[in-house]
Amino acid sequence: MKLRDQAANAQNTRPSHFRPDVPEERGKNVPTLDEIHQRAHEIHVERGSHGHDLDEYLDEWLQAERELREKHNRSSDESARER
Repeated sequence: MKLRDQAANAQNTRPSHFRPDVPEERGKNVPTLDEIHQRAHEIHVERGSHGHDLDEYLDEWLQAERELREKHNRSSDESARER
């Protein structure tokens, strides 16, 4: 019984990327998973597409997420100043 509860709990905590019934985090300053994935791929290609090293992939993903969050924050700040 305990093992079944742990499995159910693990299933309920998976990222929304794996669970289409759970919406992504949304907000003005939050890039979508698709945007991050696309930018991470661009970074990978810019670096020369060297294999599929998990550490490199994580670095590329985090860089893409950071860049896109900064971009979203800048555009949000600019819109606020225009009002």
